[in-house]
Amino acid sequence: MAQAGSGSKEPWNEETRAKFEGKSRSEYLDPCQEAAQRSIRCLHRNQGDRTMCSDYFEAYRECKKQWMERRREQKRKEGALF
Repeated sequence: MAQAGSGSKEPWNEETRAKFEGKSRSEYLDPCQEAAQRSIRCLHRNQGDRTMCSDYFEAYRECKKQWMERRREQKRKEGALF
């Protein structure tokens, strides 16, 4: 099986931050979309067998966790309430 985290980069970096802050409020941006797509492709490849894709799911959860932690940290630095 291919490495679930291969080729991934930090989900919350300056490029992602600029995109997130520059989007309209109704627009959705997920820097972990690549990891999500890989997990969905794995499910399709393995006829929905979630046990075969656990590494991909874990990589997605870790990406989301890092993203949210970085966003919270950035907001704390900026003194934002929301």
